[in-house]
Amino acid sequence: MAYYANSEFEKRMRKVVKRHNRLATSGVVHKMLPDGLVVAKPRIYNPRFPWFGLVSLVAAVFLFKGYLHFALGAADYAARTDVLLGGTILEQAGGLAMFADPVTLTVSQIFTMLMG
Repeated sequence: MAYYANSEFEKRMRKVVKRHNRLATSGVVHKMLPDGLVVAKPRIYNPRFPWFGLVSLVAAVFLFKGYLHFALGAADYAARTDVLLGGTILEQAGGLAMFADPVTLTVSQIFTMLMG
């Protein structure tokens, strides 16, 4: 009989400790109940997609492609991408990714205006 009472207490203690740990790690949201009592509840963790990182990565890739187009020149850049398109499957994928698209050409023109 004593074991049963102790296990209920242990169950309540595990629940309290678990809630306390969630409050400590995930943050707290304070809510006021209708009777005026302020209660702290753990913040619900909602993972979000890193849009800023994805946009920064795409912008960096286009800046890199534009700079290569500017530094190598249009003819040499096209020749190098043609060599990639004639290679293995991985090189063909790289050639398609490095193909001079309108964004790359625009960035290359901006580099030409800035650096002459």
